[in-house]
Amino acid sequence: QVQLVDSGGGSVQAGGSLRLSCAASANPYNNYCMGWFPQVPGKEPEGVAAIHTDGRSTYYADAVKGRFTISQDNGKKSVYLQMNSLKPEDTAMYYCAADRAYDCAEASWSEGRVYDSWGQGTQVTVSS
Repeated sequence: QVQLVDSGGGSVQAGGSLRLSCAASANPYNNYCMGWFPQVPGKEPEGVAAIHTDGRSTYYADAVKGRFTISQDNGKKSVYLQMNSLKPEDTAMYYCAADRAYDCAEASWSEGRVYDSWGQGTQVTVSS
């Protein structure tokens, strides 16, 4: 497992932007699948974006394609989620997740069960 620290959440109006950051403590920092998971009370977390640290795969949920961009800076051991054109339905606690054994497969990247490390979460609130 790896320690993850999420940051960057806040309150914005619809149409606004936020940039979430996830800093990992892993050493070495390679071969990780890193994902972002919004969680709303009463619902299972479902990934909105994921990236493999070697850059070979990047995924987005249909609901965020064209609005969110996942990126990384391996030198800083960090993953980012740029969130543009935010909507009230994007409101959630956002968690960064990581797993080294998991290869970021297209069939399952959005499932929380495949990740073994989670950040503490950062709240995103979008008002209409």
